Amino acid sequence: MSARKARIPRRLREQVAKQAGGCCGYCRTPARITGFRLSIEHIVPEARGGKSVEENLCLSCHACNEFKGARVQGVDPVTGKRCRLWNPRRQKWTSHFCWSDDGTEVVGLTACGRATVGALQLNRVELVGARWLWVQVGWWPPEE
Repeated sequence: MSARKARIPRRLREQVAKQAGGCCGYCRTPARITGFRLSIEHIVPEARGGKSVEENLCLSCHACNEFKGARVQGVDPVTGKRCRLWNPRRQKWTSHFCWSDDGTEVVGLTACGRATVGALQLNRVELVGARWLWVQVGWWPPEE
């Protein structure tokens, strides 16, 4: 039997979404471009003792949330070492990631960034294809 998940109050959900600017905290995809609702994700999953408090919540697209699951670590493909995944609440995106020259792929700059790109599949084929289209119409990449 699994533990019951805590209900996140609407006001807290709205606050987290506002702070994120309506964009996935991981892949940066904005709901206004996709038309898909983003969800509130636990950075440290409840299954690992994470609390439903503002500093442990971020806005996430369905795919990033699913790929992350209960993970808190990933493997850096350069060093082969395990490291903590990037924390959208505590770490600056531009310190760990940048956009490829054509704006379609997330490039991990640090072990943490590279592990996060791999674990959450931030360059999944469908998303890279969508980003290419967004670049063509001037909607992408986002200004960080």
